[in-house]
Amino acid sequence: MAIHSPKKHQMRFLSEEDSRQIHSAALQILHEVGMNFLDEETRSLLKSKGCRQGEDGFLLFEQELIEDALSTVPSKLTLYNQNGGVAVDTSDEVTHFGPGVNCIFTLDHETGEARPCVLDDISKTARLCERLPNIDVVESLGTPSDVPAEEESIATVRAMVEQTSKPVAFTGHDEHKVDKIWAYLADVVGGWDALSEKPIGIDCTGPTSPLKMEQGACRRLRNAAKRHLPVVCYQGILPGLVSPITLAGTLAQAAAETLAGIVVHQLTGPGAPLISGSAILPIDMRTAGIVYGAPEYSLGCLAAVDYFSHIGVPTWVGAGCSDSHQIDAQAGAEACMSITSAILSRTSFAHNVGYISSGKTGSMEMLVLCDELIGMARRFAAGTSVDEDTLAVEVTKHAAKTSAFVAQKHTMRHLKNEMWFPSLLERRTENVWREGGSETLQDRIRQKLNTLLA
Repeated sequence: MAIHSPKKHQMRFLSEEDSRQIHSAALQILHEVGMNFLDEETRSLLKSKGCRQGEDGFLLFEQELIEDALSTVPSKLTLYNQNGGVAVDTSDEVTHFGPGVNCIFTLDHETGEARPCVLDDISKTARLCERLPNIDVVESLGTPSDVPAEEESIATVRAMVEQTSKPVAFTGHDEHKVDKIWAYLADVVGGWDALSEKPIGIDCTGPTSPLKMEQGACRRLRNAAKRHLPVVCYQGILPGLVSPITLAGTLAQAAAETLAGIVVHQLTGPGAPLISGSAILPIDMRTAGIVYGAPEYSLGCLAAVDYFSHIGVPTWVGAGCSDSHQIDAQAGAEACMSITSAILSRTSFAHNVGYISSGKTGSMEMLVLCDELIGMARRFAAGTSVDEDTLAVEVTKHAAKTSAFVAQKHTMRHLKNEMWFPSLLERRTENVWREGGSETLQDRIRQKLNTLLA
């Protein structure tokens, strides 16, 4: 059973003064450097609201316009399942988890080989997510190679929706493909009004670094805002390549880019639901590869949580991923660190669960492992309750002299709340484990995966 208790611990990466300075720097960037919008309708909208065009075509923002937009961003975002029940409410202080999107390869759990992702992998991933208690939002974990490019986005969402009742997060190559997805989801729930009232999906879009908003992103933000449909507005940013090498500098630039997107979104539909963050993807200069398992990845994501929380915007980050090419000790160690730190940061969402090979490959085995790690981290972050009942002085008075604690009703009443019980991690004695065949963790992961997919 998933533990969704309010978290009592919080890990902060930025002080309030740090966040204030990042915000000030972001405002300065937008005022003095500006943002390049590649959509003429969006440019016209911003100019009509006071943005000035610089000599290079970048639009320059006044602070008042940005603060006005932030004042209308809802403090929470709610997603629903297909039955109309609340699946995610970001005001509950629980970190909600989902896989990532757009992996090129799938780690085949039957052969152990990484191969191109196909649509059936996405269907199986959605079916698995439906049955994993600690996965709250379903994502594709891959891009199907067996579907024509024009149909890929809508086919991916259909494959997910047909296998799960949970809300889905998705993306698309342009606004036309995303419009098809929204129309399909509206049909699923009974129309546009029903979808706006109880959205079962969320579009992942945002700016392109450095300081650019492509036409498709502009239109996706505006189209969603017009119908009050939820979006994730954030970018993937590579320090030292498309932003300063320093984390603070990257945070400031990323904040400027995202703030520009928020302005476009809220000018179009004040009060439309939006969530944000910064996917700061460090580069290992020895290999020139992105490293999802690096501590700097988690640090960048979760520092952004502090900043966006500071300005009142719900947050979305990455966690549960690894640079390992298989489900091994490295994969578990890297995933556990990012999952635990994400939960302790109190971010609203964490996705990319199930990524291996630095985000190139999606793994259902990794999803199963991370579901276990999320449950463990949620129990840790739930802390402990101190009151008359849990202090249990009367229990001690009755049981201490005879060591009869096991027989107390108090013990049975609290046992399941006080202890987290794993489904995969080994706790049997060594003799029992060996007599049972000396199964490895990966053996148990595969057995559970096959059972859930059956």
